[in-house]
Amino acid sequence: MTTIDAFRSSISAEAPPSDVGPALQALWWLLRGDWDHAHKCVQQHEDDDACNWVHAHLHRQEGDMRNAGGWYQRAGRPMPIAQSLPDEWSAITAELLAKQ
Repeated sequence: MTTIDAFRSSISAEAPPSDVGPALQALWWLLRGDWDHAHKCVQQHEDDDACNWVHAHLHRQEGDMRNAGGWYQRAGRPMPIAQSLPDEWSAITAELLAKQ
């Protein structure tokens, strides 16, 4: 999986693409509207900066800014106050796909 468009198109499948890691799997579940499943994907990988970044995004989406702030800090990322949630999702996804 190399493009964000291909990744977005894959949500019609029953499961995330098999060639992506847990952070991208979480973003896939989030795109499908399953926040809980997305959260479970990243909770199991707290030693991974990419998962911590997605974890932060999930809590920002939830509206739990204090919790999100802690996860952004763990990921070494600033909280994107002025960036919309959909734009942040796209930025995270694009960066993680580029690293695949």
